[in-house]
Amino acid sequence: MTTTRTDRPARATDRTPFGSAADWGLLFIRLTFGLLMAAHGAQKLFGIFGGQGLTATGKGFEAIGYRPGKVFATIAGLSELVGGLGLAVGLLTPLACAALIGVMINAMALVTAQHGLWASDGGLEYNLCITAVAVGIAATGPGRLSFDRFFPWGRGGWWSAALALGLGGIGAAITLSL
Repeated sequence: MTTTRTDRPARATDRTPFGSAADWGLLFIRLTFGLLMAAHGAQKLFGIFGGQGLTATGKGFEAIGYRPGKVFATIAGLSELVGGLGLAVGLLTPLACAALIGVMINAMALVTAQHGLWASDGGLEYNLCITAVAVGIAATGPGRLSFDRFFPWGRGGWWSAALALGLGGIGAAITLSL
């Protein structure tokens, strides 16, 4: 006779009032990664942190085939800014990850892939790492030290990762087809 155990012991994260090492580790990754991506978007949109601003970024986007360049620069900048901030605080994490994934797929498809793998040669290494971190955070969930901890998607899982990758891919495909 097989019995099912329903009285599983509480996990360390359930008993620790201030979160486990894993929760703090995820917070560190989310804050570092999210705030840097938000700043990268702010470079495009506002010209701060050494960025070129929207007009110059728009001209750069036109040079690689996005027309009108300023519109696509705005979309990319907002995706990085809003996606990065959402990721940093752990709010709507799968959607925040999708925004970053979509921008990185576009960057790989039109800018970096033709230069190979390594960033030192202008390749897709950096964009691929950003994509992998975003998918990984969507899969693991943002941790207990996030706003998403109150919602079902705050636990991560295959569906969250698939949603982030799927929406990011669909957004990238639509953008690349225009």
